[in-house]
Amino acid sequence: MPLADRIRPQTLDEMVGQSHILAKGKPLYNIITGGKIPNMIFYGTSGVGKTTVANIIAKQTSMSLYRLNGTQASTSDIKDIVANLGTFSAANGILLFLDEIQYLNKRQQQTLLEYIENGDITLIASTTENPYFYVYNAVLSRCTVFEFKPVTPKETIPAIKRAFKLVGEELGREFTVSDEVVEHISYGCGGDVRKAVNTVELCAMSSTDGVVSMETAQLLTQKSSMSYDRDGDKHYDILSAFQKSIRGSDENAALHYMARLIAAGDITSLCRRLLVTASEDIGLAYPLAVPIVKACVDSALQLGLPEAKIPLAEAVILLCTSPKSNSANMAIIAALDDVEKGNTGDFPRHLQNVHYDGEGAAVKGQHYLYPHNFPNHYVEQQYLPDEIKNRVYYEFGDNKLEQQAKAYRDHIKGKK
Repeated sequence: MPLADRIRPQTLDEMVGQSHILAKGKPLYNIITGGKIPNMIFYGTSGVGKTTVANIIAKQTSMSLYRLNGTQASTSDIKDIVANLGTFSAANGILLFLDEIQYLNKRQQQTLLEYIENGDITLIASTTENPYFYVYNAVLSRCTVFEFKPVTPKETIPAIKRAFKLVGEELGREFTVSDEVVEHISYGCGGDVRKAVNTVELCAMSSTDGVVSMETAQLLTQKSSMSYDRDGDKHYDILSAFQKSIRGSDENAALHYMARLIAAGDITSLCRRLLVTASEDIGLAYPLAVPIVKACVDSALQLGLPEAKIPLAEAVILLCTSPKSNSANMAIIAALDDVEKGNTGDFPRHLQNVHYDGEGAAVKGQHYLYPHNFPNHYVEQQYLPDEIKNRVYYEFGDNKLEQQAKAYRDHIKGKK
């Protein structure tokens, strides 16, 4: 059994990372310690504790535990588990831990649906993919999704030290490991606790005198998953610095942070952040940036590294040197704020779908004015609900394109 499995935490107190959901008083911690387990989906990258938490839950429940892996499970495997319902072996219900649920097809997920809904089966599923895209909606609606975030290098350090201690006890000798070596392993494995612990095992196996040198650590960690650089910048700090450099029109800084992400082999996060930035920070000042960046991203994903760096560099420089506007982003934030606060109201009658007006209708007839029948394809009429009819969400930016749009808008509305 690999060291990562032998050292796997047995209690929540031994867990590293995930303090946003597993610290005392946090939602998932309260659910687990409360004893009543709902259907849940754990979402996050590999090596961040999804399986470990599921194992801890399984030990605390009286239900019969069954395990399936979505990459290998068939419909008959699911039916075999369901067949145990009502038997002595599953008298207290079934807890099904389903790893990689995204690999089950729709029919397989539907097979589980009835039993999840009536409570015969409690599902704990894990996935490395966004469940809102890959899990059947009917299953998703009956589960609570918990996102497991990447573990920071600092959070990984206790697990690495514990791993060296355990492997030393197993081999009957004590290992001498400097803080610099521990830090190198924690940063080099980029938040993947399993990979960090397995690296510890390799270091121990390759050491003949109980001393783990920096040279050995560097050789065995290599550049396995460098989501973080050696200076201690977290993965999301790099992405934040990357986007803020583009927003600040500093192409040299943006290219630097892009290079860090490429060195880590993480073009997925890089591409996603480029697409976000094109709409969030360049926006309506240069709307063509969005399809251009999308084309660069598509090319990069098709090419793969190392060639992917070329179209991605083009996209970065284009965004840095483009005019900037966040007007669209601020507009939708303001609109969502109204909706979330309940500032909505009913639809104006003339905007509603055509339907029969009953005898009690205060206003009969729709009275909608069709803009295309009027000069400049515009006619003044109310579109927002009465309660917020004067609300303004969008403010034109001061860039050339938005000011041209404003001039056109003022013209058709007869404003000077």
